[in-house]
Amino acid sequence: MRYTQKQIDKFNRQKYIVELEKISKNLFRMFRDEHVTAENFVKKFGQLKSKFDEKEEVQLESEYHQQLKEYITRIYQSTCLVEEFSDKNLSDMREAEMSNLNRLQKLKNGTSYKKDKHKSKRQNEDWG
Repeated sequence: MRYTQKQIDKFNRQKYIVELEKISKNLFRMFRDEHVTAENFVKKFGQLKSKFDEKEEVQLESEYHQQLKEYITRIYQSTCLVEEFSDKNLSDMREAEMSNLNRLQKLKNGTSYKKDKHKSKRQNEDWG
């Protein structure tokens, strides 16, 4: 059975998005763990980013995925491409970057709770 070009494109798009989200989960895990050194961080993140770069680039429709890709690129440039990246730099950026990752997650989850039929009930409730 042969696959159509549309099916192949969809498959590649899904793989690209899965890889993006895999990187974000690993970043959050590394930022959260106090025992991760700058050397380990750069090594692991470099591996993840190189694997991601091997994927064929696709058009990202969702704002969440676009911002996630920009975020990953920005973090990569400020950590892996800097020669003087140390444990102090990593500890300084931990809290801020975890907050940024949380904001991205809120952006992702924000669309799943916006049903109009539930919104109107909420607005008409009197809280006391």
